[in-house]
Amino acid sequence: MGKEIKFSLVYRDMWQSAGKYMPRVDQLVRIAPEIIDMGCFARVETNGGGFEQINLLIGENPNIAVREWTKPFNEAGIQTHMLDRSLNGLRMSPVPADVRKLFYKVKKAQGVDITRCFGGLNDPRNIIDSIKYAKEAGVIAQATLSLTVSEVHTVEYYCNLADELIANGADEICLKDMAGIGRPVSLGKIVAHIKKNNPDLIVQYHGQTGPGFTPASILEVAKAGCDIIDVGMEPLSWGTGHADVIMVREMLKDAGFKVPDINMKAYMRARALTQEFMDDFLGYFIPESNRRLQSLLIAPGLPGGMMGSLMNDLSSNLSSINKSLVKKGKSEITIDELLIQLFDEVAYVWPRVGYPPLVTPFSQYVKNLALFNIMQVAKGGERWSMIADNIWDMILGKAGKLPGEVAPEIKKLAKEQGREFFTGSPQELYPDKLDEFRKEMKENNWDFGKDDEELFELAMHPEQYRALRSGKAKEAFEAELAAKKAEVAQKNAPAAPAKQEGTFEPKTLQVDVNGEKFVVNVSYGDAVPVSSAPAPAQNAAPAAPSGDTKEIIAPISGKFFLTKDSSQTPVKVGDTIKEGQIIGYIEAMKVFNTITADYAGKVVEICFNPGEEIDEDDVIIRVQ
Repeated sequence: MGKEIKFSLVYRDMWQSAGKYMPRVDQLVRIAPEIIDMGCFARVETNGGGFEQINLLIGENPNIAVREWTKPFNEAGIQTHMLDRSLNGLRMSPVPADVRKLFYKVKKAQGVDITRCFGGLNDPRNIIDSIKYAKEAGVIAQATLSLTVSEVHTVEYYCNLADELIANGADEICLKDMAGIGRPVSLGKIVAHIKKNNPDLIVQYHGQTGPGFTPASILEVAKAGCDIIDVGMEPLSWGTGHADVIMVREMLKDAGFKVPDINMKAYMRARALTQEFMDDFLGYFIPESNRRLQSLLIAPGLPGGMMGSLMNDLSSNLSSINKSLVKKGKSEITIDELLIQLFDEVAYVWPRVGYPPLVTPFSQYVKNLALFNIMQVAKGGERWSMIADNIWDMILGKAGKLPGEVAPEIKKLAKEQGREFFTGSPQELYPDKLDEFRKEMKENNWDFGKDDEELFELAMHPEQYRALRSGKAKEAFEAELAAKKAEVAQKNAPAAPAKQEGTFEPKTLQVDVNGEKFVVNVSYGDAVPVSSAPAPAQNAAPAAPSGDTKEIIAPISGKFFLTKDSSQTPVKVGDTIKEGQIIGYIEAMKVFNTITADYAGKVVEICFNPGEEIDEDDVIIRVQ
């Protein structure tokens, strides 16, 4: 019998790769015993980037979820591991050092054994800090190579990075093939290099299956000495997810490796429960296209973990693009045509912004920039005319050193806007903030939680945590789910009788979500699409202002905010603003997009409350 290969179930990433949301904590607790009874997993991925934000978005406390989810695996002797984003912790933006240190202490107390530290830019400075903080908290530090393919991302590049991370204390190494585009032979060479110099160091491979390379990659890294393979299971394996454990086991067994047996009765029970969770509500947010392999993903190199959110984003942006095309007398495009345009634009944008590895959050940044370019060109504008602050921070070096050079036209644009490139250590730009959050906790009389976990949650996800405390998060999620159910009900309903041209018949549906009923209005033709009506803006003027007013229009759809953090002062009715002044933000595609004033004047109306969904071309603010 050959070398032993162990399996790790990436249950968190299975869901993130498929769609938008994760199972509720009661569902996770139900499936944990079945995963344990399968008897084939040495490790289970229990949480990480995205997981806790999703808890917050659906109105669940993440700390309860992590403790309840890790507990049965801890008791069964199965190691739990999580994914963290180094400088960004569990979110999309950089995190102060004191919050990062607390992060690992909290996760250790909650039952996490291993943290997979990855820096999206592969800047070793960010990863090495996480290695240090994790080990200080007693967590196994698995340092990560974020894999991609470009003229700068060579086998030698990754071998050198692995050597540096190991020299700085990494307990293990993970090859994170987040887009599944790593070429199998090259991946084998990287593993062979690591094992030659560090024969006892554990190497784990994580690969998405979207483009189709993954089974060959698994075989190559196993032959080169890899110890643990990340796997999925039906009905969420394959597509933009991960190779199914049954196939991986049979392939490796045939190749002469020692692999664990699978309790197929438990597998089928876990499979049935996962399907039940999809039927309950999660399936409403899983695009069918994410269930298919697609070699078109090889060229853009976009990761499977963002394909769920990507398809949801494209659906909402398609109508905006088509509206602009129709205004210009051009033909509308389909979702598939937009997807191809996006892939082509990503290939154009990526080298020009310095070849950041396409992994969270930088995959989203490159994708968003490509999509913004497409939208602006459709409107008759130019490329690069809409770059979010987060994306600028990446370009300028504030998130770490880019692997490649930024294109001259981007450097020129930065200079024109008075933006300066940064070459220091990224952590220097984000000072400690825990004392500010402690003060907020005390002022609100909020419990700090076991092991300061509630303090940590506020510090890591301030806006989402406040929405959880206020109840707005659960309310917004249930309204979103109600709209999704109504949309499906409308789609599956019998065809409506023919109506006279130019008329439409509105329809009201009552949708039940977890026992709570929502009334959702559905319209036909050119009428308003499925939606739930927002409450009127609290700070709007009571009536339309008199006199000559000008309107500041939303350039994209998303959630409207007046500020993006507590350090900013929101614009209010009565303020005098200048042309070009920042007056708010639209959170779209996981980034805050700056909205600036087109006109100077006095603010007479703010048309939306913070956190409300707005559509492109909605009036945000009126000035006089």
